[in-house]
Amino acid sequence: MNIKILEDKKNKLTFEIDVSHTLCNALKVELSSDTSVKNVGYNVRHPLISKPVFMIETDGSDPRKILSAAAQRVKKLCEKAEAGL
Repeated sequence: MNIKILEDKKNKLTFEIDVSHTLCNALKVELSSDTSVKNVGYNVRHPLISKPVFMIETDGSDPRKILSAAAQRVKKLCEKAEAGL
């Protein structure tokens, strides 16, 4: 998974990511479940030619750490699902 940081502030992180809607939705749900996250969303300008752009806004907590923790939780969920197949 490649991430390109577009904006990095104390409580806001905007980045482009090269994954599918399925993983974007899973990541969005995980980020939304974090009580430090005030706002999270992503946008895809065109599904065939553009990559999703995420925005995470926190209560002052480090958005990079929150993103990393959420990505690890999504990874564990995917591993569990794969093991069950």
